[in-house]
Amino acid sequence: MTKTWSIEIETARAPKSVRAVDGDVLIVGRGAECQVQVPDLRVSRQHLRLERRGDGLWAQDLGSRAGTQLNGRPLAGGALLHDRDLLALSDETRIVVRSGAQGLGQGAGAGGGSSTTATQFRDAASMLVQRSDLKSVSSTADLRRHAERLHLINEVHQALSESPSRDAVLELILDRVFATLRPEEAAVLLVDRDGQLTESVSRPPGLGTDRVFFSRSLMREVTERRQAALILDAPTDERFNAAASILDSGVRSVLAAPLLTPEGALGMLVLSSRLRMRQFGEEDLELLVSLASAAALHLRNLGLMEEAAERRRLAGELELARRIQLALLPAHIPSVEGYELLAGNVPSRGVSGDLYKVDVHPELGLVTCLVCDVSGKGMAASLLGASLEALAVGPIEVGRPPDEICQRVSRRLFARTPPEKYATGFIAQLDPATNQLTWTNAGHNSALLARSGGGGVELLKTSGPPLGLLAGATFVAHSTEMGPGDLLLVYTDGITEAADPDGEEFGIERLAELVESHRAAPLPELRDTIEQALDDFARGVPYADDRTMLFLRRLAAVTPVAPVTG
Repeated sequence: MTKTWSIEIETARAPKSVRAVDGDVLIVGRGAECQVQVPDLRVSRQHLRLERRGDGLWAQDLGSRAGTQLNGRPLAGGALLHDRDLLALSDETRIVVRSGAQGLGQGAGAGGGSSTTATQFRDAASMLVQRSDLKSVSSTADLRRHAERLHLINEVHQALSESPSRDAVLELILDRVFATLRPEEAAVLLVDRDGQLTESVSRPPGLGTDRVFFSRSLMREVTERRQAALILDAPTDERFNAAASILDSGVRSVLAAPLLTPEGALGMLVLSSRLRMRQFGEEDLELLVSLASAAALHLRNLGLMEEAAERRRLAGELELARRIQLALLPAHIPSVEGYELLAGNVPSRGVSGDLYKVDVHPELGLVTCLVCDVSGKGMAASLLGASLEALAVGPIEVGRPPDEICQRVSRRLFARTPPEKYATGFIAQLDPATNQLTWTNAGHNSALLARSGGGGVELLKTSGPPLGLLAGATFVAHSTEMGPGDLLLVYTDGITEAADPDGEEFGIERLAELVESHRAAPLPELRDTIEQALDDFARGVPYADDRTMLFLRRLAAVTPVAPVTG
């Protein structure tokens, strides 16, 4: 049996017309050469192409200025059309697609309109626009009904604005639905996080989706394609006559409308009734669409308020975490005779995954400097950093050498954390009595040792794996002497990996040049010079990682001045 196609053209400047698609191609547009001419200046001269391919009908936008919307979404390329699809050529011109089997009398050409069909699907967004347009009001009775509807919707909005929760909004909507439309059963279904429709509230309570939603295709039409549905006599519609639930329940007339927001449908509102009790009509459908729109607006507002409250809560927790982390970082750097020390941290996300520590042994006089960078960022990294600091305190306080500190911390960190959690670290131990510096680099960035007197910059490279990465990791300690004026800089990769707008990184070479050329500057000035150089290099690109620097410099020897004799 041959499938027939027709289109209903609705435009503000001409009566609604129906045109059978009886040829292979129909061109729709404003131009006189088009087979379907539309008197709308917003429509292009040749706007849309409709083409028969076998039993199917395809639509293609012809590069129109305003574009074409198919069921509320931009028409891109060619699209296969279905019965009751809506093509919007402008704000004023729409085409409803109709299909049927020849000889059955179900096509649009047989009845000349949609009101005689057992089921109607209409674009919900377009209905809202039409209902707000007073041009559609043609009589005093229509004006009175329009005013009554506006009054009702205004009351609903006012009542919904006072509803404190989602369930209160939904219960109020059902109250108004039963008071104005008098269904026998009603339910609100909301889309969950998995994209599935689940019942939220219903009358009677616990109605269940199978009782009302006897067709999954109806749910897709309403929520995915944003269509409002009016089913006048469900058993006579081929979409639903195979559903045993409707035959068992006796439900025959159904209304459904999507809960529309700019981001999509939050769910749907559906009503049902038996014909002996109530048969819904087009005015009922229009009212339901308006009520569903009001409910969707307030549900969206409640969702935004909940998101804002959650953001405020998280911001409060983040601020608390930052205060706790600052308490773990040294409140001041200890003084060491013959040396200068300076350290600081700048987080990229409120809390930092970087850690630094300076400790002076009370009996041995050893100065231990620790800088670590935990994998990841944010809250989880900061918590792991706090754990790492606690693990390092013991071996540091008893004066263990850097390689042994790394080994103990790494073993315990590996046992307590998942494989993807680890930290790089640089531990340096200074004996001020001998000026001997012993250090271990656990997978960390190469520290910079700038020698005085033109001795250049040495890279103190990796001498072991990251902490907590391997179960049986071993580490090696190296030693060197700090000469007068020598400067050590230990830093994290947030410094060298800072990027400019082209994606180029600051790099260790630029950092080494800065350290060498400003080696003798006061440490606060040297720190500020590096930060300014980073800002100039990044040119507004946000820093992707935390930035930590620790400076240790041996003071230059002071030559005594001989007294002047006269």
